[in-house]
Amino acid sequence: MLMKSLPPLALTVALASLLLLSTSCRSIDPQTGAVQRANLYSPEKEIALGLTEFRKIKSQKRISTNPTYNAQLERVGARLAKVMPLPGAEWEFVVFEDSSPNAFALPGGKVGIHTGLFPITKNDAGLAAVVGHEVAHVVARHSGQRLTNATLSTAAVLGANVALNRSDIDNKAATAAVAGAAFLNQQRFSRVQELEADRLGMLYMARAGYDPREAVRLWERFAQWRQQNQRGPRTPGMLSTHPVDERRMADLQAALPEAMALYRQSQ
Repeated sequence: MLMKSLPPLALTVALASLLLLSTSCRSIDPQTGAVQRANLYSPEKEIALGLTEFRKIKSQKRISTNPTYNAQLERVGARLAKVMPLPGAEWEFVVFEDSSPNAFALPGGKVGIHTGLFPITKNDAGLAAVVGHEVAHVVARHSGQRLTNATLSTAAVLGANVALNRSDIDNKAATAAVAGAAFLNQQRFSRVQELEADRLGMLYMARAGYDPREAVRLWERFAQWRQQNQRGPRTPGMLSTHPVDERRMADLQAALPEAMALYRQSQ
């Protein structure tokens, strides 16, 4: 067998490469347009994990009573729920008192929006871009894929330790190199998922009758917010879990013709 003839370092690199490349196997779901990758978690397991986590979040975070924010989220959420391909979802839209401009969606149709996001979303279409993006992560089953990727990356690092099984400097460096490659792979994987969710979210908001051009404007406002509030140096793109704002806006602009066609059909 070819691998038996490889020295320990080469065997380690080969093992790590096979494990990490396995997360890149992909196909397109014709119903959702989402990229399907290796996923060790069933939809049922993802939903169970999502419901448990949402209950935990609601018990730990303060739920907002702001009538304007709650009414807007319910209005936008109800409209989007009609067009987002998440059959069997038990939709729940909750505003949380949190000044950070963030949002999330969990399997099962659970969506949380921080109060700090509303000054950036500005209007219903801006909020629709955010909700569409977050639910797109669920539709594309990104959480299960991400957990799978982390599991396989950890296996690659453990495999390096087993394959080398020595303590000399070269082998320690090789193990560290595999761990570094696994980390960079996870960050890149996350950035790819974010861009996929951007595109799908824009399509959902367009189908629901929201102007998809507002998705681009939303990220322009996010970029402005970051410039005004970011402290310290900017995280290098390859180390970040999210694409840089310029990349997001460029990809959204590229997807805009498809989204505008759906928007016109909805009118």
